[in-house]
Order: sequence, then structure tokens, then C-alpha cells
Amino acid sequence: MRAPVKLYLASSNPGKLGEFRALAAAAAPSLRVELELPPRFDELPSFDENAPTFAENAAGKALHYSRLQEGMVFADDSGLVVPALGGAPGVHSARYVGPGATNAQRIEKLLCEMRGMTGNERDAYFVCAIALAQKGRAIAVVTDRVDGEILESPRGAGGFGYDPIFYFPALKKTFAELSAEEKNQFSHRGKAFHKLLTALSSML
Repeated sequence: MRAPVKLYLASSNPGKLGEFRALAAAAAPSLRVELELPPRFDELPSFDENAPTFAENAAGKALHYSRLQEGMVFADDSGLVVPALGGAPGVHSARYVGPGATNAQRIEKLLCEMRGMTGNERDAYFVCAIALAQKGRAIAVVTDRVDGEILESPRGAGGFGYDPIFYFPALKKTFAELSAEEKNQFSHRGKAFHKLLTALSSML
């Protein structure tokens, strides 16, 4: 049996690591991966995510930390896109209100911006880009998305970010109402990570 491939997630967030570990367990049983956080990540020089696209932010972050960490490093950037708002909040999804804002405050601002919008104007999609790099060289960059619509008020107690107002018609639930298994299967992050593992498997 092929030995596991070790990948380092460019993050200090153990919750995000746990989510990717769950995705790895479900997505590609033919490729065994071990996911870890880089040691002393918070002591490394930080990367400023100020590119105009999710893919550029993910690639820049992966390249940056792969120069500081041995082995293969992957990084993600994701967010919510509302075409009727010109693509906002987009790459600024986490900073839509400002530093230190809560998820509830970001949701409140988005709902205020969309007040009076109906029908197709409420269409939206989540995007996730994931990049893999080693020693300052890009190995793969993948993206995926999931389409839905923005409700007028939150529903559900799960998830995070904009999940309570993102309605997924295929399951007739918001992302905050999905089980962990459903979200791993249908989410933008789950689909993008599956793409990454598939691409990596074909290279090994």
C-alpha cells in the first residue's frame, strides 16, 4: 500500500484542519493523506491576502509558506459572491464589515445591501480556491463553487460565516441546516479539495 502523503495546511486554525481531515477521509480513499499544521505557524512571516481573486490569494499564500516550511503546503481562500452586488462580498467576505466583526454583523450588512432584491437578484454562490506548493513552486491550483440563493433571514444553527442565509435548492436547506456529511459532499470547499486530491493522485 502506498505510504500516506503529508500535506501542511497554511493556517493556525485547528478547526479548519479538522474540516479538511474529514474531507480527506471522505473524498479520496485511493490516496491516503496526512494533514498537519506547520509547527510554530504564528511565528512565521504572515502573508497579506490582498489579491483580487480567490485563486491568486490561495496561490500566493501557498507559495509564501512553502518557502518557509519543508514539504508540500496547501492554502485555501473562499467566500460568497452575489452577482447582483457586483460580486460582493467576494474576496472580502471575511472582512466585509471590518476587522473583528462577527458573523452576525456580516450577515446583517449583506441582508441590508440586498433589501428589496427579488428573484434572480438573490442568486449567489460560494467559491473555494485551493493551491498546493512546494519550495516556492506551484504544484496545483483548483477551484470549485456551489450555487444557491440568499434568504431574507437566517435559518439553521450549524455552519459558520454566511451559511445561515445561503439556501441550497438541491437539498431545500440552508448550509447552516446541512449535516456535516451533506456539507462535505456538496460544499465548495469539499468539491475543491476533492479536485486537489485527484490532481495530486495523478502526479504520484
